[in-house]
Amino acid sequence: MEHAYSAGRLDLPFVGISTFAKSPYIDDWNAINADVAVLGAPFDCGTQWRPGARFGPRAVRDASTLFSFGHADAYDHEDDVNYLGAAVRMVDIGDADIVHTQTKQSHANIAEGVRKILHAGALPVVIGGDHSINIPCIAAFEGDCARAGPIHIIQIDAHLDFVDERHGVTEGHGNPMRRAAEKNYVSGLTQLGIRNVSSTAKEGYEDARARGSDILSVRQVRQLGKEAVLNRIPPNHRYYITIDIDAFCPSIAAGTGTPSHGGFLYYEVLELLQGLSQQGHVVGVDLVEVAPAYDPTESTQILAAQLLLNFIGFIFHARTQSN
Repeated sequence: MEHAYSAGRLDLPFVGISTFAKSPYIDDWNAINADVAVLGAPFDCGTQWRPGARFGPRAVRDASTLFSFGHADAYDHEDDVNYLGAAVRMVDIGDADIVHTQTKQSHANIAEGVRKILHAGALPVVIGGDHSINIPCIAAFEGDCARAGPIHIIQIDAHLDFVDERHGVTEGHGNPMRRAAEKNYVSGLTQLGIRNVSSTAKEGYEDARARGSDILSVRQVRQLGKEAVLNRIPPNHRYYITIDIDAFCPSIAAGTGTPSHGGFLYYEVLELLQGLSQQGHVVGVDLVEVAPAYDPTESTQILAAQLLLNFIGFIFHARTQSN
């Protein structure tokens, strides 16, 4: 990433327009020329309780500027790696157009943005919005998978999101993993962090397992350890990672519509993501359910931005190591 600092400006976090990581803004989706393209999906009409995730993309972008000014870059002294140097070309393509009350049209607009990113050969990183935005994200991969092969989905979440239909609702934020499992280009699902009282009934868990899903709670992940968990995920596959911010303990991520105590801590998830970037090929990422109004400290969106920036760095560092 290039910063204004190199041109003689300090470029402090509170200065300028808040694109993700202060990346160049591209408003023409047919002119994406980058390694990573960030798309906002500010849709939260799929929520079953507290709304507000429509403001997630804006909040995460704003938080990302904390890590993106001047000389900061993404140098990790533990690994002695500059994970986001100038070689990683990142752009922000803005938000998909959301039509209030119109789920199908809004989802179609999100899918179109992801398809444009894939067509440009870039990694789509989508910031939601509620978890229903994963449905159009996965739908957008149909053509890509026809060319390059299936995807394995890794979900990091408090909730299973495997409801087939409830009162006619099939595309809310409780449905995305069920919709994904129906795709013939999704080779399997790994669902991590699922815990306690959930939005999915017992039948949903039985359905998920019958379709080949591997489900682990936070406690099970901790008992197994990182390496054992990674060993359960097929190596050398194309991975799509979907991260619900409520996978984290609400003590560090209160800004979400459906908080669930007993969640992950930061490094538990970060190290899993680093391991995934090393053992497979990450082809898509979404992070959802940041609802900033519920966290006056703004820690939730800072956590989200920090996680995404590190993960993007891991992905591209792993690609350079494998070449």
